[in-house]
Amino acid sequence: MKAAVLREINKPLEIEDVQHGDPAPREVLIRTVAAGVCHSDLHFQDGSYPHMLPAILGHESAGVVEAVGSDVTYVKPGDHVITCLSAFCGHCEHCLTGHMSLCNEPELQRPEEEPSRLAKSGEQISQFLNLSSFAEYMLVHEHTVAKIRDDMPLDIAALIGCGVTTGVGAVIHTAKVEPGSTVAVIGCGGVGLSAINGAHLAGAARIIAIDMVASKLELARKFGATDVVNASEVDAVKTVRALTSGGVHYSFEAIGLAKTAQQAFKMLGFGGTATIIGMIPVGTQVEIHGPEFLMERKMQGSNMGSNRFRVDMPRFVDLYLQGRLHLDELISKRIRLEDVNEGLEALKTGEVARSVIMFD
Repeated sequence: MKAAVLREINKPLEIEDVQHGDPAPREVLIRTVAAGVCHSDLHFQDGSYPHMLPAILGHESAGVVEAVGSDVTYVKPGDHVITCLSAFCGHCEHCLTGHMSLCNEPELQRPEEEPSRLAKSGEQISQFLNLSSFAEYMLVHEHTVAKIRDDMPLDIAALIGCGVTTGVGAVIHTAKVEPGSTVAVIGCGGVGLSAINGAHLAGAARIIAIDMVASKLELARKFGATDVVNASEVDAVKTVRALTSGGVHYSFEAIGLAKTAQQAFKMLGFGGTATIIGMIPVGTQVEIHGPEFLMERKMQGSNMGSNRFRVDMPRFVDLYLQGRLHLDELISKRIRLEDVNEGLEALKTGEVARSVIMFD
């Protein structure tokens, strides 16, 4: 199969012929139909987060089940699925207490003594985030897929696999935004726009979108933003605090920078909660003025929207088909696998939400 392989940090991905194995017990072979090009892929390509190389990147995807291994009962060949990097074991402390997105059990990968799922002429290729979806096929553990209805377009469904679940989930699961509350979202890329959409679904009374790109702020209005702040023109913190008479109930950082994480905290009113969604680079420190905690302001992280993806993703599909979850506008461009480096470069400009690789 064709796949986009990362062999060196800060180098373009190479389109190569790679082999996948046959499904072992509890494994599923998926024919990839669509894969979003996400900022997380870029973070691993540029070395902000380390990963064993060579590796096939890609993790935001949807496809059709081709074959299943023994003991798989959840899906069958022909089923449409969305993948999720939040693979879960189902029996660890995190899973049993309803925090499946925090599961990190090694049993979801193949043991070292067994053949790797991905290889090229005997060379082992690392699987990225349990998925590696920049490839024509994915061989994965059954606990990385959510079965969805067949009438959902798979190019749109792919977005739910990461960005949408991360943004909407951070609002409804991690922060538990209340109806009538005030919300600020810093960063209007795919995740930020999804957080805005999530705040709208949650019934927030005022949703303030913050970015430095005017076109993205206009797009934010379509997702539910009631106010927009161009941080290239004004002091975002002062503006948000003025708009809300002292600060918001909830803020969300969807960029992944220490500066914007600190701004998210400073935008809070008394008792407010800042949720950091963006992937702040390894080694980066976030500084908070200690006395601010005395007024019960809080800062917390969110991993993949604290999702329960087999429950959440089919619901998000329903919300999209009802016209309540806005996904079409998240796709800036549909590209071929051979254009994956172009898609990654486009993310660096900050002008696009998502390029989606189409395999069919």
